[in-house]
Amino acid sequence: MEILTLNNGVTMPALGLGVFQTPPDETKAAVHAALDAGYRHIDTAAGYFNEREVGDAIAESNVDRSDVFIETKIWISDFGHDETLHAFDKSAGKLGVDQIDLLILHQALPSRFDLTIGAYRALEELLEAGKVRAIGVSNFMVEHLDKLLAETSVVPAVNQIEVHPYFRQSEVLAKDDELGIVNQAWSPIGGITFYPGFGDERRSVLDDTIIGGIADAHGRTPAQVMLRWHLQQGRQVIPKSVTPSRIVENLDVFDFDLTAEQLAAIDALDTGVRGGPDPEVVTLERFGREIPEA
Repeated sequence: MEILTLNNGVTMPALGLGVFQTPPDETKAAVHAALDAGYRHIDTAAGYFNEREVGDAIAESNVDRSDVFIETKIWISDFGHDETLHAFDKSAGKLGVDQIDLLILHQALPSRFDLTIGAYRALEELLEAGKVRAIGVSNFMVEHLDKLLAETSVVPAVNQIEVHPYFRQSEVLAKDDELGIVNQAWSPIGGITFYPGFGDERRSVLDDTIIGGIADAHGRTPAQVMLRWHLQQGRQVIPKSVTPSRIVENLDVFDFDLTAEQLAAIDALDTGVRGGPDPEVVTLERFGREIPEA
């Protein structure tokens, strides 16, 4: 497993398990399979409603808690200084931990950025108190990062954004690199391109002929090629799966390298078309939902 060092010196695995859209009753088994396979980073979120199952699986495993990097996210309904401090208590309680390794804001919420600033200042306090080891953001575009940094003190350690061969977000990646923020790719193998509910087009990047040809050249799967593309460009990845064989396959990406030409060929697949919702349309009115107590 490759290790990345965050801008505050904390280290995190370069690859972890994501549990977005994993039903609670399937989450424990997926996390167990991942830990057994060698994963040491699990990414969840209050808005996924499966934090408790993630925590239960970690507690039941033979892996020491200190060896597992736990990441979770504050949903927009809990933005605001005091609300976010309480949201930490809810997440920590469900996860069954006293300290969270990486706590991030799930959206920029540009329509109420005052609440975003209050929420991030709460994260800064949690960091100072040692309740979290690192803090960050998710789905923040360049303008959101500029506004955040103008009013807060701690540069985010991570920005978790949609990145895959069909949507590379090069401008945001470059901004994060400039600021020393680790780019973390959600939907790293392009699952968002065929999830229902996001646009009319249903091209699967897994079926792309360019990626398929590169995979054949290395004797690998398209998913493994995409994960390698991210890793070689310095991004952290959190592929999601509930299938044990796929969970194992996604981890088996540290013993081959793509050529510069192959990396460039994958970069060239960028369509500029977002699969998930534009951060600007994520508002409390449209996306607010209550996050239960621990």
